Amino acid sequence: MAHRSLLGALAGAALGAVAARAAYTAFTRRPPVGDEKTWTRTNHRGEPITLLEGPAFVAGAGAAVALAPGLPVRARAAAVLAGVGGGALGAYDDLRGTASSKGFKGHLAALARGEVTTGAVKILGIGASGLAAAALLPRAGNASRAARLADVLVDGALIAGSANLANLFDLRPGRALKVGALAGGPLLAAALVKGAPAGAALAAVPLGAGAALLGEDLGERAMLGDAGANSLGALLGVAAAASLGRRGRLAALGVVAGLTAASEKVSFTKVIAGNPVLHRLDMLGRRTT
Repeated sequence: MAHRSLLGALAGAALGAVAARAAYTAFTRRPPVGDEKTWTRTNHRGEPITLLEGPAFVAGAGAAVALAPGLPVRARAAAVLAGVGGGALGAYDDLRGTASSKGFKGHLAALARGEVTTGAVKILGIGASGLAAAALLPRAGNASRAARLADVLVDGALIAGSANLANLFDLRPGRALKVGALAGGPLLAAALVKGAPAGAALAAVPLGAGAALLGEDLGERAMLGDAGANSLGALLGVAAAASLGRRGRLAALGVVAGLTAASEKVSFTKVIAGNPVLHRLDMLGRRTT
């Protein structure tokens, strides 16, 4: 079983990397929607940067999950739904969103006033796709109906919350992908130790896709945007839901919820800049001028 898990992880990572790189090359030649200007934004330096890394991640990781060997049908479907669904909703916000409302709290407050923002559509849509993906994941046959329902709710919140949280880190070059690696690495290791081929493949795919695009991100030629970050977080959420026991999933959801709540009060960028270790990790591989 450990051998199968390792092979599944290697295959998932390789497929994710190759597919994401191929998608990025194709999309920079011919964007999936509109033209090059449609996907151009201004980064934190005030320089133009493309958001096409995001659709490339979504397409590459989605294709890799669909093709990865050894995944149960329901787990495969859950990952495709969460990753591609989250990415599509993120792309909608990338292309149609405005800065009138910001943050989870801001979008929900606007919704309470009767104003439907693109961010609110994304939040509700990712919540729905997260629950649907959680419902698709295989469950223990001897669990009661109440226990299965509770697991679906926890897993749905974990998948949707992870999608949202990853996007909160996509404010500096490479940061979201590094955070994704720090979260996905332990998930992959746990799946390998446990001998869980499906969990190993699910964790490896977004790690491979992210690694293939990291150079573009760190070089400030491209960024994930909402599309890529939401997809990255959702896929890692599915991997966690498929790999961890109930206590582990509850702990992961607590971390996700805590960091999301903290983001409404503090700036992650300021916290990272003020911590020498986090700042060094954040600057690793980035431009210094």
